[in-house]
This record gives sequence, C-alpha cells and structure tokens, in this order.
Amino acid sequence: MEGFHSWDHAGLALAHAVRTPWLDGVFAAVTWLGSLAVLLPLALLVWWRRRGDRSAAFVALALIGASALGHLIKLIVARPRPDLFPPLIPMPEDWSFPSAHAAQVTAFALAWLLRPGTAPDRTAIVVLFAAVTAVFASRLYLQVHFPSDVVAGALLATLWVLLLRRLPAWRETTR
Repeated sequence: MEGFHSWDHAGLALAHAVRTPWLDGVFAAVTWLGSLAVLLPLALLVWWRRRGDRSAAFVALALIGASALGHLIKLIVARPRPDLFPPLIPMPEDWSFPSAHAAQVTAFALAWLLRPGTAPDRTAIVVLFAAVTAVFASRLYLQVHFPSDVVAGALLATLWVLLLRRLPAWRETTR
C-alpha cells in the first residue's frame, strides 16, 4: 500500500507545482465536465431527443449506474479527501475514493462510443478522450482527489459500461 501512498502524494505535488492563475480558472471550469449536474441533463436530453433510440438510453443508464456504483463505493471505503496542499475549490463533502467525476465522465464517454448500433468516428474519439483527460487532470490540479481515486473511478466506469454493453438488451441484432 506504501507504493500507492507515495504515488498519490507525488501526483498531488506535481499538480501543485504547476499551479498558475490562468490554469486555476481553466481547471475550475473544466472539472464541471465530469459533474452529474452537467452530464445527466446532457444524457437525458439526448435520450429525450432520440425517443425510441435504445443507444441513447444506453448512455443514460451507463452514466447513472457508474455514478451510483461510485457513490456506493465511497460510502464503503470512506477515504478522506487529500490535505497535502490547499484545494482550489471548496472541498466536496463526500469521500474521496473513487472519484465520481472520473467515473461519470468515463462512463458517459465510453458509453457514447460503444452505443449499440453505432460506430464511433475519429472526431468523437478525440473530443471525448480530451474531455476525459481534462477532467482527470482537473481533479488532481484542484487537489480534491488522489491520483488513485481518479484511476479507480475510471476503471469502475469502464468495467460497468463494458458489463452493461454485454447484456442481451444492448447486443447488436444480427439479420
């Protein structure tokens, strides 16, 4: 466990070392891309606009499920938030592990790319990868998560989306 401890501290120290006023503002804004307050309305809007399109329902279910699992694990693990350096935003009041923002943005992006009946295009892959990476970096830069929290959130969401995608309701129909 000591390896994770020193890795987590080194990651937060690096994020602290690159702080600049303009990055403070950028990452305070970018972090919202992983928020359920942004992603859930977006997923529900897509679902509503594409009534009858099960691929849109897949994205919403992937997001809601990953968020619920992440928050459940937070309650079980009960890991305190980092306190090595001052956070740049008000410290969230829930537990640190896993990062819900990382889980949510990963679930949304991966579910969008793996929607039943669709094939992702390069532009979507690049844009979603950039958004996911930016949210991950923002959680460290803002000092509200350890690196292992972010990795765990991403892994949790990836496993959830891949499991969900394998269920019979989301499999491709062959003709």
